[in-house]
Amino acid sequence: MSINYPKSYDVIVIGAGHAGCEAALAASRMGCRTLVLTANIDTIGLMSCNPSIGGVGKGHLVKEIDALGGEMGKAADHAAIQFRRLNTRKGAAVQATRIQADRQSYRAYMKKALESEKNMGIKQRMVEGFLVEGGRIAGVKTNLGEHFFADTVVVTPGTFPNGLIHIGATKISSGRAGEAAATGISESFGSIGFKVGRLKTGTPPRFDGRTIKWELLEPQPGDKNPKPFSFSNDVIDREQIPCYITYTNKKTHEVISKNLHKSPLYSGEIKGVGPRYCPSIEDKIVKFPDKDRHQVFLEPEGLNTYEIYPNGISTSLPLEVQYELVRTIDGLDEVEIMRPGYAVEYDYVDPTQLKPTLETKLVENLYFAGQINGTTGYEEAGSQGLIAGINAALRVKGEDPFILKRSEAYIGIMVDDLVTKGVDEPYRMFTSRAEYRLILREDNADMRLGELGYKIGLLKEDDYSKFAKRKKAVAEELSRLENIKVVPNAKVNEILIRLGASPIKKPHNLKELLRRPEISYRDLGFFELNPTQNFITEDVVSQIEMDVKYEGYIKRQMEQIDKFKKLEDFVIPESFSYDNIPGLSREMVQKLTNVRPNSLGQATRISGVTPAAISVLMVYLKRDENQKLAGRHSISS
Repeated sequence: MSINYPKSYDVIVIGAGHAGCEAALAASRMGCRTLVLTANIDTIGLMSCNPSIGGVGKGHLVKEIDALGGEMGKAADHAAIQFRRLNTRKGAAVQATRIQADRQSYRAYMKKALESEKNMGIKQRMVEGFLVEGGRIAGVKTNLGEHFFADTVVVTPGTFPNGLIHIGATKISSGRAGEAAATGISESFGSIGFKVGRLKTGTPPRFDGRTIKWELLEPQPGDKNPKPFSFSNDVIDREQIPCYITYTNKKTHEVISKNLHKSPLYSGEIKGVGPRYCPSIEDKIVKFPDKDRHQVFLEPEGLNTYEIYPNGISTSLPLEVQYELVRTIDGLDEVEIMRPGYAVEYDYVDPTQLKPTLETKLVENLYFAGQINGTTGYEEAGSQGLIAGINAALRVKGEDPFILKRSEAYIGIMVDDLVTKGVDEPYRMFTSRAEYRLILREDNADMRLGELGYKIGLLKEDDYSKFAKRKKAVAEELSRLENIKVVPNAKVNEILIRLGASPIKKPHNLKELLRRPEISYRDLGFFELNPTQNFITEDVVSQIEMDVKYEGYIKRQMEQIDKFKKLEDFVIPESFSYDNIPGLSREMVQKLTNVRPNSLGQATRISGVTPAAISVLMVYLKRDENQKLAGRHSISS
């Protein structure tokens, strides 16, 4: 017997992990009546795996979420127990932020954020299927026989669809240790017609910190002057705690090697493909036999727990083998395991079945976000949730969709990669995926995306005012630096030589001097009669230095973007038929029809579609457009 819930919604979000939280908050804050359905309200925003946020590529995503008005950056700052800036000796494009978080503090923050939204409803339910009418989503049905109705639905089920945990030969139907798998929703994917595959991820055992010999290990402290994740926060005034580093050794590797046959990864039990860039310790030993050791980061799970996360030794070996291998590692010879490591297999849906808005092509107003699209990681999930939530809300409002270009954001790169190329392993964000990474830096995420977040009604007024003030301060100071001239004389050249720079022979403005690698913004005060530097905040200083020192490179990348913009702006109608176009092979027609690119630019990124095919396609699209124009002209005549 089914029960129709009397209240209808604009947006229903299934799941309340990182994707679900961002989707629900975005839709609610954009004025939509939003309902979150989650199997367990107590695990809203739970960090299922490592207690950290950010890293190279991933930190860029968090900054972009924050710039658009999302919550992950704020939650990370709130829960952080250690801040680290990565790649500080490398170029600006690959510098990144990473924090260690108190898992329970992060979860509690996100739960409160959702509960505090006036347009938000939250119910503990397990969704088992979809209500589809005439090719359009109408709502969902739960395991209690309830029918909830909505104009749009965002699906963010994480690793729960047909989740299967492996610990040695032991198998447990579960999406996360201690929580039941979602089987009904997986069956619904297949019955609707979605192409479904299997992926795998894993997690290491958790240690009792009281049984670790910390004095034998190498401490890794946080930054002395930590930079916040969120642009809304100015400073972090909080005591940080260290992580510690240890290493596997030959004895560890021998234990793993002799027990490989007990690993479901190598016994054939696990069919799903795992993440290549975050392999299990078994994979590391097999694929890198020449390495004598592998690094293990011991990361505290929080301030009020002894539980420790050993980053670097994910495993699905039997528990007794897990004990044997970890006790060969320095500092861990008496360690106690609080939770065993495990691998989890789960269903995902081929993301080429999605539009760039993350709406499905098979069912109108149905959106997918997170691991269901073949990605891995909190940051990738949160980014997709934000995009899906924004677009669901815009659909309800009858407004144009929100699509970020590859030249605008790492989020745009990720979504484009997913819907254009699909996945054959869990997708993870790297800076190497970005063609224009010098423009897409962490430090300028608000400059790139703040206006967009405010325009769609997601970035709060206070945050927007702060962003606008920073943007104005940068522009005004850059203008000032251009207008102050420094003439060559003995004193000026003496200062330049002292700073390690060559003397000048003709007048330079301050901006030109700052372009020199030896000169910092603060050094410019030596050349000014009335320096204003004391009134300029450090975030503005950082932005100015980045913009000036990389100005030439940025200009070249902007020229590249303009060059490719014509292809990106060349729209391909959704109804366009690729059949019977001479010059397109059957394989290309099949790929183009499957992906249905929304532009020629997207078509160029489909694997196997050649430049010659793009030229042919352009000719036919122009011919098609000319015929339509001629037809409209004929009617108006």
